[in-house]
Amino acid sequence: MHNGNRLAALDLGSNSFRLEIARLELGQLQRMEYYKETVRQGGGLDAERRLSPEAMQRGWNCLARFAERLAGFKPSQVRAVATQTLREARNREEFLTVAQQILGFPIDVISGREEARLIYQGVAHMLPQSDERRLVLDIGGRSTELIIGSGYQAQTMESYRVGSVAWSMRYFQEGVLSLRNFERAEIAAKALLDDAAITHGRRHWDVAYGCSGSVGAIADTLLLAHRTPERYLVTREGLDWLRDKLIKTQRAEAIKLEGIKEERKAVIGGGLAVLRALFDLLGVERLQYAYGALRHGALYDMLDRQHQDSDVRAAAIDALAARFRSDVEQGARISRAALRLFDQLAPPAKRKQRQELERQIDWAARLHEIGSRISHADYHKHGAYILDNADVAGFSMHELNRLSHLVLGHRGKLRKLESRFGDAAFMRQLMALRLAVILCHARQEPELEQIGITADPAPGRGFTLGLPPGWAAAWPQSAHLLREEVVAWQKTPWGLRLGGDGR
Repeated sequence: MHNGNRLAALDLGSNSFRLEIARLELGQLQRMEYYKETVRQGGGLDAERRLSPEAMQRGWNCLARFAERLAGFKPSQVRAVATQTLREARNREEFLTVAQQILGFPIDVISGREEARLIYQGVAHMLPQSDERRLVLDIGGRSTELIIGSGYQAQTMESYRVGSVAWSMRYFQEGVLSLRNFERAEIAAKALLDDAAITHGRRHWDVAYGCSGSVGAIADTLLLAHRTPERYLVTREGLDWLRDKLIKTQRAEAIKLEGIKEERKAVIGGGLAVLRALFDLLGVERLQYAYGALRHGALYDMLDRQHQDSDVRAAAIDALAARFRSDVEQGARISRAALRLFDQLAPPAKRKQRQELERQIDWAARLHEIGSRISHADYHKHGAYILDNADVAGFSMHELNRLSHLVLGHRGKLRKLESRFGDAAFMRQLMALRLAVILCHARQEPELEQIGITADPAPGRGFTLGLPPGWAAAWPQSAHLLREEVVAWQKTPWGLRLGGDGR
């Protein structure tokens, strides 16, 4: 990516939606524009974890305004990520279908640990480089992320279902800021966050940083009230003072403290209670507010994805394959074969889109056997389950779902992927992967020089695999498997026929 290019990141949080537009200058991102709207989507989840029509409409209205600011941006220049509320919402697809049409760009729902990783990236890029061990915490609307890291490397990441919106709704109903409500909220937060004392406790870090909404509002309030010895420093004494002030105020709508804006009043009680719980559990005495957040991490992650050698997803795939002791040589062998076949099948696409499709094939090939460590029978189903439920650095939930479908579909019946039959790019990826698995079944490098494959848009004749003279006699087992593959594809709208020696 060249100097002067623009990038944009959207954070669809539980309390606020944020849009950051930046320009790349000498390897660094310089802010051009920033927009924030308090949407309170997290407050629109009912007891059955369904977003209310009103909450969805607030989100759509905000995204329509953001879309105006993104006119002229290319897909490779925009990353939109959604967090805890849409992770939880059972009707999220209903919201996302309309939201993506309004915005004009895909929206990635990311896992809690991926959110934590991006938060750390955002904070680390805004801090001076140092060897210090850092604790970074972010109290969002419905989740709290805790990260231990050094430099640009996040090492221990966790996400907990506790946040300012959720805790304010549960323990400060009708905005009542009483001592009893604070005590109940802090005890409940400690009970939920208890494990963090072991993984993120005082012995694991040198300096503690906090970022984003709740911590930022508290830091602002303490600074403006002259209750902190240093700029944007949060101390235990400061938290005690703020809790006392809020209790004396009695009700959220009556708060009159500089630093707590109107839209923050309703959720400050929950955010403060969670932060006080973290101070006690993790042994924090001083917390430095850090400029940097999820959206900044998403911007820098886009830069990393421009180069395959710096794409964190590649390292995460290698780590996952190693964890399940997948056959590295076989994975690489199938990857080479599948990519060679896909090169003949690839649908018309821009270079970056083509590269992403190829990376997905490579990753699926390297991971296709990870389920075999659970059970050899139906190992493709176990592998798909792992990918659908694992936290894999760098991936959104829908990216992992696509990989899981490739792994699930690399063998066996195709009917299980009926929902994907209309996705031409996916079906071509799947064809290349399935054929590669067949051609590499003996765990040897296949001879592909004279094998060709074409895609035909005619119904029932989607793919034709051409084999050279004498091939079937030389490789009878592979030929048998290919004939079975023809039968499998006959039960789809695509179809497969064997040409040349494969007839």
